[in-house]
Amino acid sequence: MTIAVPAVRVEDKLYQNRYLIDAGRPHITVRAHQSPSANLLALTRVCPARCYELNATGQVEIAADGCMECGTCRVLCEASGEITWNYPRGGFGVLFKFG
Repeated sequence: MTIAVPAVRVEDKLYQNRYLIDAGRPHITVRAHQSPSANLLALTRVCPARCYELNATGQVEIAADGCMECGTCRVLCEASGEITWNYPRGGFGVLFKFG
């Protein structure tokens, strides 16, 4: 006999976090590009908070408001200069509810 376990969605877990947005001062920016590199395209799939998306013109954009500051984008793209990443100013950014 098997027991069906409900699937846990990442979005349900992210709902527990709170964010204090620093309006007009994003801590991550994507460098302007003609066509996205393979690493930028990978960010649209591997970012756990799904902050990166392709826009209508095929450019990768970021909405840093829900960023968990995990560093995935830094590992993939910071060394190549495709993104700039800084810690948010003190008091801003993600506020983890459970530590």
